[in-house]
Amino acid sequence: MKNKQKIARVVIMGLLTAILVVMSFTPLGYLNIGPLSITLNIIPVAVAALTMGPAGGAAVGAVFGLTSFLQCIGVGLPSPFGAALFGINPFFTVILCIVPRILDGFFLGYINKLVSKIANGIVSSFVTGFSAAFLNTLFFMTALMLLFGRTDLIMETRGEMNILAFMCAFVGVNAIFEMVASTVVTGAVGTALLKAKLIPNFESNEA
Repeated sequence: MKNKQKIARVVIMGLLTAILVVMSFTPLGYLNIGPLSITLNIIPVAVAALTMGPAGGAAVGAVFGLTSFLQCIGVGLPSPFGAALFGINPFFTVILCIVPRILDGFFLGYINKLVSKIANGIVSSFVTGFSAAFLNTLFFMTALMLLFGRTDLIMETRGEMNILAFMCAFVGVNAIFEMVASTVVTGAVGTALLKAKLIPNFESNEA
């Protein structure tokens, strides 16, 4: 039974990776507003963390980050903001696109495990969905300020605002929408997978 569950989870992760790639190169994954995009691609990362834990979340997060970087160089849906960053420093752009998404997926696996033990798997699915979008925004904006905060592009965009005010203004409604969408969709998918016994039951310490 456990072997069948493990195989099923690997298949799910493969499907999530495929879904993520499709979303990344079609309008399904992004809703472009201003200089940033409302990102729905974090949802497959969250579901991967639910089914495969930190390793699965990090792996699908890496795919998400790679597709984000490809958009910066004109592959798939173009990202004007990403292209501008790539023009400033290509190496930092690679780090900005990939590392925060890997960290996001990695930590989501542990968040799911912890909340599942404190509450239950259903609650954890919704919390993991919210955390996916929240951490994605937090890690990305932190990396953006560390890597590009002193560049003319960011300094001109920031104006007289302090760093915290700028980060909040920069993500704005985008981040709120992402958190709501990720919470609802990940929670619903996680609940269905729990009923199908495709998510580890940490309450009883089953793998």
